[in-house]
Amino acid sequence: MNIEKVVLAYSGGLDTSVILKWLIETYDCQVVAFAADLGQGEELDGLEEKALATGAVKARIEDLREEFVRDFIFPMFRANAVYEGHYLLGTSIARPIIAKHQVRIAGEEGADAVSHGATGKGNDQVRFELTYTALDPSLKVVAPWREWDLKSRTALVEFARKHGIPVPVTREKPYSSDRNMLHISYEGGILEDPWLEPRPDMYTLTVDPAEAPDAPEVIEIDFERGDPVAVNGERLRPARLLQRLNDVGGRHGIGRVDLVENRYVGMKSRGVYETPGGTVLRAARQAVESLTMDREVMQIRDSLVPQYSRLIYNGFWFSPEMRLLQGLMDASQENVWGTARLKLYKGSCMVTGRRSDRSLYQPSFATFEEDSVYRQDDATGFIRLNGLRLRIESLVRGH
Repeated sequence: MNIEKVVLAYSGGLDTSVILKWLIETYDCQVVAFAADLGQGEELDGLEEKALATGAVKARIEDLREEFVRDFIFPMFRANAVYEGHYLLGTSIARPIIAKHQVRIAGEEGADAVSHGATGKGNDQVRFELTYTALDPSLKVVAPWREWDLKSRTALVEFARKHGIPVPVTREKPYSSDRNMLHISYEGGILEDPWLEPRPDMYTLTVDPAEAPDAPEVIEIDFERGDPVAVNGERLRPARLLQRLNDVGGRHGIGRVDLVENRYVGMKSRGVYETPGGTVLRAARQAVESLTMDREVMQIRDSLVPQYSRLIYNGFWFSPEMRLLQGLMDASQENVWGTARLKLYKGSCMVTGRRSDRSLYQPSFATFEEDSVYRQDDATGFIRLNGLRLRIESLVRGH
């Protein structure tokens, strides 16, 4: 390809640092390094200087935390999304917002190409490139891991040392990680053996549950239309609210997950995740839903959760089917207003109360004590009609 200027999704890690230099050498092009601030914290320190020192003509670091939580994480949570029963999609949901702003910056900078550091084995290459295609299919895409002859992390380290690029991967950190407002993930290196337990010093956002406080902490979270709006009565903007829950959940050791998952490209991989605030939020919202969501609406929503979650995991955030499903998910949350009370203690997040002015739970109907609103003998006909097909099937079988 003939490329004049490329916008690189840049993190400052080993892969994208090498890619920046490789793009310049291979395509004789200008590189704009773009880093999206999604809550990586100190990982962004010195990033602009490092990118420029490595050869970028410009480095842009943009604070997208509020948009990330409001327009990506919260809609995903309204759908109760979870992949393969455990993964709350922290990395998956970050890729479309990064790619979206890459496309925007390419337009602003007059770039004719975009690039990313995802390998040819993983899911991120699909997530990035499907977003590019959905938002601006005219852009050229450079995926170095599918082009170059640097086939291993060891080769990348050697390339970096040869070109004087600082190498962030050390023997003290023998794995790769990815962090944002929702979670931090760990994979590769010593984690490639699914039998090995992660080292205790690997974890970043959560304390060891055994070392968490000996006294439980009780918190309350308020919801409006399925979105959290307040913690302990204090209304907070989305990013601030999630950070608050990350802090409280993290100090109680909540949100650690160690799983082997199925990648979209066909292989299995082992990932370890910390999602403290997201784990607390999911439990709280489900508690309020239990009071306020109609049974049939909930069952329809829940039946679509696996498909919705796969769309995010597989990179189809900007797709017609996702727009259709998101509309349904949002409609299902219209009545989800209320408060959940949770007790956090040594890795567990237990719901201890829920209340709502829109509650569909009516004690006068549900009580085990004597009531005047429910006729128990009505259940006889209800059961007889529901059992009719079973009676007929039994007769046919000769019983």
